[in-house]
Amino acid sequence: MKPRSQAQQLTKLLGGLLTIGTWLMTMGITPIVQATILNSCQVSPEEINAKETLRQQALKGNTTAQNNYQLFIQNHREKLRRCRSQSWPQEQAIWLRLYPCDVRPGSIESVLDRIINRGYNTVYVEVFADSQVLLPPADNPTPWDTVVRTQGAENVDLLAQAIQKGRERGLKVYAWLFTLNFGYAYAQRSDRQWVLARNGKGQDSTTFVHDRSQAFIDPYNQQAQADYSSLLQAVLKRRPDGILFDYVRYPRGTGTQSVVGTVKDLWIYSPASQQALYRRAFNNQGRVLLEKYVNRGYITVNDLKEVASLYPDEVTPLWQGRNPSATEAKESVQVRYQRLRSEIWHLAVAHAAQGVIEFVSSAASAVQRYGIPAGAVFFPDGNRIVGQKGFDSRLQAWDKFPAFLEFHPMAYGLCQDANCIVQQIKRVTSMAPSQSRIIPAIAGLWGQTQEKRPSLETQMTAIRAKVPQIQSISHFAFSWQEPQFDQGRRFCRFN
Repeated sequence: MKPRSQAQQLTKLLGGLLTIGTWLMTMGITPIVQATILNSCQVSPEEINAKETLRQQALKGNTTAQNNYQLFIQNHREKLRRCRSQSWPQEQAIWLRLYPCDVRPGSIESVLDRIINRGYNTVYVEVFADSQVLLPPADNPTPWDTVVRTQGAENVDLLAQAIQKGRERGLKVYAWLFTLNFGYAYAQRSDRQWVLARNGKGQDSTTFVHDRSQAFIDPYNQQAQADYSSLLQAVLKRRPDGILFDYVRYPRGTGTQSVVGTVKDLWIYSPASQQALYRRAFNNQGRVLLEKYVNRGYITVNDLKEVASLYPDEVTPLWQGRNPSATEAKESVQVRYQRLRSEIWHLAVAHAAQGVIEFVSSAASAVQRYGIPAGAVFFPDGNRIVGQKGFDSRLQAWDKFPAFLEFHPMAYGLCQDANCIVQQIKRVTSMAPSQSRIIPAIAGLWGQTQEKRPSLETQMTAIRAKVPQIQSISHFAFSWQEPQFDQGRRFCRFN
């Protein structure tokens, strides 16, 4: 079967399964009339130093410094708003991780000031990753540990602080959450073993990926859905400006394990996923064939004969998404076998992909009810076909995600001239729903090339020239832009 035909068949199956304006001149702040140069919304070094001096003096209780620091914040907020409205991109976001050390007075202010100084007007704050949540220890209704475990900080709410202090500075603050990757510590719980995704070789992702930051769950499992719902509701209670869902996929192995080519490669062998697959059968012949296929890894001509003998009143095996022709029963068993062998494989792939789609769709719908945007983070090639019958093992069918989502493709291609990055973004613009907002995530540094990764300026210039409809971009990550500052926050010592 040709790749195009295979893609069309999977698409059909997926469809079947789903269906102010005044500046303080004494501070040296002047309005920008027209800003068109990339990153022209950065704050000058003189203003940065003056604001930081005031912040440090304010922490020591200097009331005058505190008042002047607030004036800086207000005016930089207005300056940023005006500049971004006249510049490209109109929205420039950055990915941020907070640490336990950020409970120290003034730490979050310092981080957010640095983000504003670099011209960003949106920040994506990591809230759930590596089996940890950015919630106060005293208010954590989830099965995961909190990021903050410092004695005496049981009620410190870093997420709420980031949202409040970010808005004071003119930042939109999104909560960034892992999705199907619940983390290694979660996977070690004796009461959650049945929640994990498993393949036909008896593996869960902790033995498949060999990465302690990754442990993927079965999206069809109700306990997984309930655990994630408790997390999402706790985050939404803090009213961020949006939610980003990351790891909306299955794990990817290395080498040949990066491709699924047989049913045993699929992460559908947990009890919930298996039973959900069997429920897709519309008659007994279809169910028996599905069970044989999943358990054995293939079906034979004799299997077709057997189910026909067991259930003679049924004309042909049926399952969700299958529409046999009126003449199928008159065809030879060999012809029917060749067709069914292909169709049952695509059903299994579609079922696996559908679990991811339904999980993120349910979570995104909960966000939508709060009247804030939800977005999905994905790899542009996470939904690709490999060879004649294989698929990328992540099965990240992002082109089937709900159209109301923001689409955040991770365009992390490595090339000298940024052309590969542009091509990744173009692939998304050509396949995503026409009404969806596309906000590419790119990685790199300002003014520096890293091996085959061009500077942010080079990447953004290429994107603006070749994909002009893009108006929003995010940069991974704050820790890359401020490595020494980030390390100091990550490994601080409390007195």
